[in-house]
Amino acid sequence: MGVNRRVVVTGLGIVSSIGSDPVLFWNNCLEGKSRVAPIPEHWRHYADYHSSIWATLDPLEPDKLGLTRVEVAQNDPASLIAGNAARQALTNGGLQLEVFNKRANSYRLTDVDANRVGVYMGTGIGGANSFLDNYSVQMLGKQKLKLGEVFSKLSEDDDARAAIGAIIELSYHGRRFNPFVVSMLMPNAISAHIGLKYSIKGPNLTHSVACASGTVAIGHAFHAVRDGTVDFAISGGSEYLDDYYGGIFHGFDIARALVRNCEDPATANRPFDINRSGFLYSQGGAAVLLLEDLDTAVGRGAPILAEVAGYAETFDAHSVMSIAPDGVQIERMMNAALADAGMSHSHIHYINAHGTGTQANDTVETEVIGRVFGRDVLVNSTKSLVGHTIGASGAIEALVTVMSLKEQRTHLCKNLEEPLTDLNFAREATSCPMDAAFTQSFAFGGHNAGLILKRFN
Repeated sequence: MGVNRRVVVTGLGIVSSIGSDPVLFWNNCLEGKSRVAPIPEHWRHYADYHSSIWATLDPLEPDKLGLTRVEVAQNDPASLIAGNAARQALTNGGLQLEVFNKRANSYRLTDVDANRVGVYMGTGIGGANSFLDNYSVQMLGKQKLKLGEVFSKLSEDDDARAAIGAIIELSYHGRRFNPFVVSMLMPNAISAHIGLKYSIKGPNLTHSVACASGTVAIGHAFHAVRDGTVDFAISGGSEYLDDYYGGIFHGFDIARALVRNCEDPATANRPFDINRSGFLYSQGGAAVLLLEDLDTAVGRGAPILAEVAGYAETFDAHSVMSIAPDGVQIERMMNAALADAGMSHSHIHYINAHGTGTQANDTVETEVIGRVFGRDVLVNSTKSLVGHTIGASGAIEALVTVMSLKEQRTHLCKNLEEPLTDLNFAREATSCPMDAAFTQSFAFGGHNAGLILKRFN
């Protein structure tokens, strides 16, 4: 077991609003595509909203993903899409899978010691969708039956009949209380699902750090591989934010975090623009990076996409909901990541920013980027394309950073018409020589995390 080993990225997996395989997703990024739709109409029965749009995923198709009915019944969508992204990363990374337990629909790696593989995943809210579905049954199931009894006794002419009928229809959509709800809603279910699905027996950890979860998970996975704790790490983030009642959306909306200027949905989401009005809420997403030590990767002839060079995290201790306006802890995180990589700010040629599109975040983030990296480093926001996937966002952005280094290209910062400052924003898809890049995430609570990746040589 070595220490201070070089760590490389050898596989990628993605589920997003603009593509659910790495090649399609990356091409759509370069083409500046996004997918914005009105929020579900039935959400309006439960609340009034300031925002009215979101970024949607393709419907989950169990047959295409090789999922059984039992797996769908026993797992939250956040776990299922994480498993999909993990499988992509494993197979794209050249690792072979074989059926291990046909009844459980599980697999195992054929050429790797499963004890030397770790799972490090991030999520903001885990299986909250399953919690809300089942809580509605718990809270309203018997009440719906009682209302039904009242409804049946009312005459067709009674004005109350229509009103009670409407309440019954809206009260809840669940059919029964799922006996697996506890294991579905727990945040660690996402990493556990990957470990169970692929028979992986090394450290299995979930990092729940709100919007920084994916970045933190990859950072800890990087250190585990570098320090010799594991030889391989399945790392990333997953989130599914589509509860039937729109309650999670409502929480962000009432906090005034979501995009408000929705008259033209295609141009509403505009990180770093002076006319920004909040972030575009996403239905969800997942991204996984397969990390391994360089010697192992070279020895098995793995495709090496990029190298992970540094990681750091800090905490603002300022506010649970708002970013510290001085940006001091973000600056300290940036410098600590550079020190971890043994690099200086001049080595960084590209920054994939947190770039939410909120007033406070974009102002503070651009000020700190300017202080640490200067005005010439290329900057973009992947959230300008896919919206905000909360716990998955940092992992998606790390994947984009890997592809940018590999292809020596960056996607545009979409809808950026009047930049709030004079940083070197990518106003179009750009070819640019890049040796190293930085990707960062900030989170409710006050968490800051950043990764440094390098073009592999």
